[in-house]
Amino acid sequence: MTLKATKVLRTAMSALALSFGASALPVTSFAQDAAPQQGAPGAPPLGWFKTCTKQDDSDLCVVQNVTLAQNGQLITAVGLITVEGKVNRKILQVSVPTARLVPPGVIMQIDNGKGQKLDYAVCLPDKCTAEVPLTDPMIAALKKGTDVIFTSINFRRAPNPIKISLNGFTGAFDGPAISQSQLAESSVRWKKACRRRLKKPARSSKTHSPLQSRASKSQR
Repeated sequence: MTLKATKVLRTAMSALALSFGASALPVTSFAQDAAPQQGAPGAPPLGWFKTCTKQDDSDLCVVQNVTLAQNGQLITAVGLITVEGKVNRKILQVSVPTARLVPPGVIMQIDNGKGQKLDYAVCLPDKCTAEVPLTDPMIAALKKGTDVIFTSINFRRAPNPIKISLNGFTGAFDGPAISQSQLAESSVRWKKACRRRLKKPARSSKTHSPLQSRASKSQR
């Protein structure tokens, strides 16, 4: 039973941040402090959405929201995981970029409520994932809330708060799951758009240091 539970939860963790193939894109050190681009072209258009699948003798559903930078790098991936069947478990998982300070974990704050700490469960080369048991009061607070903020601490000891709108959360949690074909279609469109942007040559801009600027003025 323990081995089956571990296998199902590993599958859930993989599904959380990989729904749109975010980890397949290049990741640079700039991902640590990247700011999400709201409404950026090519960003996942689904907001909060639910996927369901069958894993061994259990039903696995994940209500998730993925926030990405404009170049496709992962900013925050949130997943409310429900496993029912021979294995029964509910977990809230949050994935953030790597190079985080581990002891502070990730702090979740719904609107102006009290922050709750999520301890890191695993850190991989491209992301760190924190988790906490998912409770009914937590779900109710998310349904009533307007925004949720997830704050991690980067290797520079600077907090990185990411605010996510809870608009559409209740509909995704209580409503039907999207089909695999819908998810696959959105994933393909999103990855193509990201790769097109990554292939565009960067615009060159002339920059001058203060010394260069003063020298230029003195030559006039």
